[in-house]
Amino acid sequence: MAATEIDMDNLTGALRRETVKKNVAAIHISGKLSLLQRKLSNVLLLNAYDALTSAQSHSIDARTLAMMVGYNSNDFDTLRASLRALAETVAEWDMLDEDGKQEWGVSSLLSFAKLKNGVCEYAYSPALAQKLHDPKIYALINVHIQRNFSSGHGLALYENCYRFVRTRSTGWWSLDTFRKLMGVEGSSYYESFKHLNAKIIKPAVAEVNKSSDIEITPEFQKKGRAVTDIRFLIKENPQLAMFQIDDSDGTRNLPVYKALIASGISDRLARQWIAEHGSDYVSEKLSYMQEQDGVKSKVGYLTAAIRDNYKPPEAETVAPASEEALRLVEARKAERQAADQDQDARRAARAERGRKFAIVSDVVASRNPTQRDADKRLFMASLSDDLSREEFRAHGWNSALNASAIFAFWEELAPGLFEADG
Repeated sequence: MAATEIDMDNLTGALRRETVKKNVAAIHISGKLSLLQRKLSNVLLLNAYDALTSAQSHSIDARTLAMMVGYNSNDFDTLRASLRALAETVAEWDMLDEDGKQEWGVSSLLSFAKLKNGVCEYAYSPALAQKLHDPKIYALINVHIQRNFSSGHGLALYENCYRFVRTRSTGWWSLDTFRKLMGVEGSSYYESFKHLNAKIIKPAVAEVNKSSDIEITPEFQKKGRAVTDIRFLIKENPQLAMFQIDDSDGTRNLPVYKALIASGISDRLARQWIAEHGSDYVSEKLSYMQEQDGVKSKVGYLTAAIRDNYKPPEAETVAPASEEALRLVEARKAERQAADQDQDARRAARAERGRKFAIVSDVVASRNPTQRDADKRLFMASLSDDLSREEFRAHGWNSALNASAIFAFWEELAPGLFEADG
């Protein structure tokens, strides 16, 4: 939440709620927010946004808050410290009002915050709430993606680039402006472009490209031999689908997922394999790999084993099998057939879900903007918990967590919509 300049031409679609509408026009946040504090600030704003100017305070389940931030810990001392830091952080704005007159103001970022009975309650000052809610002066911050970040500078760069994804470029920023955006203004160390590039620009760019739904490339302008300005070219990340994989079926609780993570497989790749092939199949290939000697690259070996269906060679028969052995073989065969049937059923279910999502996409595309907005509002009102609403904000009508509710909603609006032709 460093100081940021706004691009008024790109702020259309004020009703898009898959992202936080985060006011950054001419607002400077004093102090240096940590990564956790930056994430907390975004999630609290998302939670409060609909009632930002009408409710005196807002509340969210503390564990839900921790989950949305990506902070999987019961260490509420740290959470309390982060909330205290937000309450002690000063927001200052200097902008033109609706009549074109200059307006200056200052407020604490949170007017209060408290934790009681597992609930976090907090509030914004009325003046700051009004500024944060103004749809003319916000940037678009994807709260779902922010959980992938592990550094404050990376998240700050993502925040300041994401809103320019439609124009494909941030436009030129002076290095002084860029230092403010990254929260390193006033540091003599970062006055050196060499240090700024090595410690801030390159690591932050690498994290945005690895952890988000956009890819960015920095470009520089020079005056003589000195770099004076920077801009970022922006395009959508071709691996965007990887960020759409949710954990609605509890994948992270499966033993095979935990075994993959223990073997050094990344979270996203582990969930992708399980989603595509089923836990039994992946577990079989993992066990096969663990029986092999000299495996240098577990990721490479497992990728090949899963793709090419590696199997152990058939054991030679050296003696007639006993009745007990035959029973075991038949039992294993029955288990494999059941597993294959279960996997087929999973694939069929995924295909059917994909078919229905495609139908929903076509229907939504055929409706005018007013109808689409009304559809979203009506569906949001039918959701009963914060997690479901957050997932719908993040993924819209493609939300896997809300698949059943989405299909029921559209079936009620258009009976027979999902009936297969013929």
